[in-house]
Amino acid sequence: MRGVRSLNGINRRTLLSTLALLPSLSGTLVPAAAQTKEPGGLLPSWNEGPAKQAIVDFVRVTTEPSSPTYVAPDERIAVFDQDGTLWVEQPVYTQVAYCLERVPAVVAKDPELRNVEPFRTVLSGNREATANLPLRDLENILAATLTGMTVEEFQSEVSSWLETARHPRWNRPYTELTFQPMQEVLRYLQTNAFKTYIVTGGGQDFVRVYAEKTYGIPPEQVVGTAGTTKFGYGQDGKPLLTKEPKLLLNDDKAGKVEGIHLMIGRRPVAAFGNSVGDREMLEYTRGGQGTRLAMLVLHDDASREYAYGPATGLPESKIGTFSPALYDEARKQGWTVISMKNDWNRIFAFEA
Repeated sequence: MRGVRSLNGINRRTLLSTLALLPSLSGTLVPAAAQTKEPGGLLPSWNEGPAKQAIVDFVRVTTEPSSPTYVAPDERIAVFDQDGTLWVEQPVYTQVAYCLERVPAVVAKDPELRNVEPFRTVLSGNREATANLPLRDLENILAATLTGMTVEEFQSEVSSWLETARHPRWNRPYTELTFQPMQEVLRYLQTNAFKTYIVTGGGQDFVRVYAEKTYGIPPEQVVGTAGTTKFGYGQDGKPLLTKEPKLLLNDDKAGKVEGIHLMIGRRPVAAFGNSVGDREMLEYTRGGQGTRLAMLVLHDDASREYAYGPATGLPESKIGTFSPALYDEARKQGWTVISMKNDWNRIFAFEA
């Protein structure tokens, strides 16, 4: 098929974990460390309770020099999953929406694809048919929308798309749908000399486009699923990198730990996630010596955001699955489960 290549090395689990378009704390308390200057006080979008207290206590016992559990600044590494932890991931991951909405542009450059599957199905607007596309067809969509261009071209395309794309429920830019309580945690940690990283199953190059402006996290502190690039020269003779359809790192589940070692080189002391894809990252973080913080966001607020699990009897979801087994492990290991419904008094910055 002209203009389309398959992705080498991606199996069904990898594809679905990337797209999913088919459908505590220990230590003695010491005087408070540096506080973040949030309007309304410390972590104002958090209700008083165990979850908020766990964050505040963790920062206290790791940043006060006289504390027996003090952590030196160069070891203050905090890692955050993105989809479902820092921003909305339903009804499909943002990158999925990008891939599907980029299909018309791909077809415009290669009109012969208009009558070729899977592009014909996507262009039809039939969501059910799109959700049922076979694996090979989905690989072709990935190859056509995420590879075959220079890194700079890809960054420009993603940036342009983010300026106009809107979430179907709130009709707002995706970058406005970050969770305000988590933004406050990011700032609180950064104020206290923690280096914050995004460790995501989403595309590394995709997230790097907006991470600094959206979260205050620079591109070099984004670890994600990554494909290979090839060095070469353009027609003008200038050096460039071209994105290729070959998987380099599947940054999901155990791959997140491997990515942390590869890209960061230090074991985190704090980790935040929301799904089974984050389990190994939290286990790895808590497996180190000294005081550690592990937290999971439970989406249990259908009225203000979404409710899905299936932990605690919530509806099942292929996207951001929070299984009963993960919930049980969190309770057993002393991880803090954040209830979106009970622990957050505000979810988005635009809320009154």
